Amino acid sequence: MPLDPRYPIGQYVRPAEITSDLRERWLSDIEQLPAQLREAVAGMTDAQLDTPYREGGWTIRQVVHHVVDSHIHSYIRCKFAMSMDNPTIMPYDEAAWACFADGAHAPVELSLRLLEALHARWTMFLRALRPEDFDRRYSHPEYGPMTLSIMLAMYSWHGRHHLAHIHNAPVAH
Repeated sequence: MPLDPRYPIGQYVRPAEITSDLRERWLSDIEQLPAQLREAVAGMTDAQLDTPYREGGWTIRQVVHHVVDSHIHSYIRCKFAMSMDNPTIMPYDEAAWACFADGAHAPVELSLRLLEALHARWTMFLRALRPEDFDRRYSHPEYGPMTLSIMLAMYSWHGRHHLAHIHNAPVAH
């Protein structure tokens, strides 16, 4: 069966069991993503960055900017979960954001630098949490209740998912 280019590492599957070892692996994935993303696009020309990663998909540039947009939201959602009792968070229209000028045309260096700073803060925040804090919840209008552990699993997958899009894109590196 051919690989689905929309999901090169498979679709996200919510973990049935969460252990401290899994949380550490997911946190490590989040911590390492900025360097991996920078390496994935290193040396790409504007023409390559403006190539869709698959037919009908976003450009590589849009993918880079999307990762930052999405991870900013997640960082803030973590803080809401820790400072409020099961807040309902606001979703956003990812496709619309990818088409705004900063998502469609800005130099990727802007988002790479932002991702590095964001992930430094986010991982500092997450590493300071106690194990029981990862059971804190927020509610997503589309996906329902979410614990910080589930969020960690999802964003570990999210980063690896979009890295695979870039690595599998039809551009010469």
